[in-house]
Amino acid sequence: MKSLLARIQSGEIVVADGAMGTMLMARGLESGKAPEMINLERPQILEEIARLYIEAGADIVQTNTFGASPLKLVKSNLADKTKEINAAGVRAARNAAGNSAFVSASVGPSGRILKPYGDTEPKEVYESFLAQITVLAESGVDALCIETMTDVSEALLALDAAKKIASATPVIVTMTFESTSKGFVTIMGTSIERAAKELEAHGADIIGSNCGNGIEQMVRIARDFRACTKLPIIIQPNAGLPQLKGGEIVYPETPEFFASKVPDLLEAGVSIIGGCCGTTPAHIKAIRGVISHTG
Repeated sequence: MKSLLARIQSGEIVVADGAMGTMLMARGLESGKAPEMINLERPQILEEIARLYIEAGADIVQTNTFGASPLKLVKSNLADKTKEINAAGVRAARNAAGNSAFVSASVGPSGRILKPYGDTEPKEVYESFLAQITVLAESGVDALCIETMTDVSEALLALDAAKKIASATPVIVTMTFESTSKGFVTIMGTSIERAAKELEAHGADIIGSNCGNGIEQMVRIARDFRACTKLPIIIQPNAGLPQLKGGEIVYPETPEFFASKVPDLLEAGVSIIGGCCGTTPAHIKAIRGVISHTG
């Protein structure tokens, strides 16, 4: 199988998977329980989810390791299981993917706020990412995905750790933005231009955005990224903003609506398209349908 970067460089549009949390909750994940415990208790669920996304047309499936850095796991008294949780997450995804899809290791925020705005030393966050990424890299992933970042300084700590540990492994970094009167910025005030410039300078291979926005807003975000970087761009929208209906959280954007906006993402120069919160294999199948027809 050609490498992820080789396929992108050849002009191929790559399809990523959709939401993990949405799928886990539909399979009984208890509210307030660390999703990463599924890796140890019921890994077959993770294999099932990955297979569903691959069958829908995903070229990339992510590991269930979003919150599996020691600093994040300590909140659930699981920091001592960092190695087991991350290795099991990779194993489940690989069992499903085999050689038919890439396995991308999810690395989410630490849950801490860096000094001087918060109380956590950057070195502590860096070492936490280093510990997680070491296990992920040793477990044999095809890419590392540092995702849902709102502080570019934290994203850079994770990126630097990834480049130190696994310099030959492609590193994807995605930030989460909000629409403001001054354009798109993260809740920590990072603009798309600043994020693109700093992530590129630190060696990111693929950059973009996930979460926080539906697909229409993500088209605008993609265009803004393309205006300030030549790196491959990844976009993973939510299925709209969550709404509470009948006591349940629902996401309004249908697979058909997603499909209708995929041409706009392609026109914006996006190389990888997938989904985030609220998206399902049906959304990924819709994305794949448009890309296959376009190709």
